[in-house]
Amino acid sequence: MNKDKISGKVDQAVGKVKEGLGEAVGNQKLANSGVADQVKGAAKETWGNTKDAARDIADANRASAQRSADDTRHNVSDSVQHAKNVVNEKIDEIRDKHRRPA
Repeated sequence: MNKDKISGKVDQAVGKVKEGLGEAVGNQKLANSGVADQVKGAAKETWGNTKDAARDIADANRASAQRSADDTRHNVSDSVQHAKNVVNEKIDEIRDKHRRPA
């Protein structure tokens, strides 16, 4: 949980208390201020959720890209090794075919 989400939850709780207190004592300004605090808190909490989601998606994409790069590197390495082995086998076949008996 990030600081925006925590701060947003606190603002909402404080706003609820202010709204309730304002309504209890008949102070419309205090009640309205409480509702404004709740709106501000909800926006902060939502922003915090957005940042968390963006970070999670970036982390998942980073891990996926890493796996893809690893797979590609291993595939290239395996292909090079295979090509080298095939060429060396052909060279050995040609060499054996053209060897002169001693």
